[in-house]
Amino acid sequence: MAQHFLLSAEARILSLKEIYKGGEEKAYETFKSLRWTATKGEPVCPKCGCLDHYDIPTRRKFKCAACYAQFSVTSGTMFASRKLSFTDLLAAICLFVNGAKGMSAVQFSRDLDVQYKTAFVLAHKLREALAAETASEILDGEVEIDGAYFQKTPRQENRIEDRVDRRVKANQGARRVVVALRERGGRILSFVRKSEADGVEIAHARMAADAHLFADEASHWDALEMQFRSTRINHSESYSDGHGKHTNWVESYFSRLRRMVGGQHHHVSHRYLYQYANHAAWLEDHRRRSNGANAMALLGGALNHPVSRVWAGYWQRNAT
Repeated sequence: MAQHFLLSAEARILSLKEIYKGGEEKAYETFKSLRWTATKGEPVCPKCGCLDHYDIPTRRKFKCAACYAQFSVTSGTMFASRKLSFTDLLAAICLFVNGAKGMSAVQFSRDLDVQYKTAFVLAHKLREALAAETASEILDGEVEIDGAYFQKTPRQENRIEDRVDRRVKANQGARRVVVALRERGGRILSFVRKSEADGVEIAHARMAADAHLFADEASHWDALEMQFRSTRINHSESYSDGHGKHTNWVESYFSRLRRMVGGQHHHVSHRYLYQYANHAAWLEDHRRRSNGANAMALLGGALNHPVSRVWAGYWQRNAT
């Protein structure tokens, strides 16, 4: 019997023990090498692009010889104005990618020994960085599309005369649907909308004209048959015909997302659902890649991502 990839030695090439054993200097060099890959870790001024600089070793900063601006390895990135050490940041990324179903902010804060809000914001910054990988992705080939609803069921009142019928839409709370497109053998694109029918517009924008669409029997997908070659499967009769006629791959993504929301986070606000949907898609896309490769890819993406405009300042007050 073949061994599952996650159980193999190839899946785990990075550990917390190695990170803390290497120390702060090694973690710092890792940040430099991934921030400035083109110059093999040599600093580049983020303001003017000059390669000449002066070292300020006491503060791990640099001063540009052209514009005299001071900068560090995290200036202008997702980790700008950081408070955690480089070792702790690298350990946080290791913990983040090791969670096959994600990791709750409470557990994250305990493992890192930081406040809950620190862990919560850091995790969402990492989710924002990984989502940038597919920001302009156009899917081609065989593409499956479907939607799954997520909501927090309102708690019933104690007295029976005060209870409401939760089958009525007005009593269902903040209900959102995650619309996902999955290219067979490729990437997953996820979007949070109020209705699954909104996925029609998404498909028009994010699928190549010659793509082959696979969808279920929902009537709103009929509009896509005019533009794409389509194959439909009636789930009231079967989930697969055994010859490629199915939407099982996109359904497997929804399974991971439901396990993440129900098993790890227990409740996800509709304001932040898109972040968790992107996280689950990234984990599903890279499930056959080692944790070390995932960690370095995520760190590199975060170091090449601009300062978050969502998770900065009074972010919670302004969230909609």
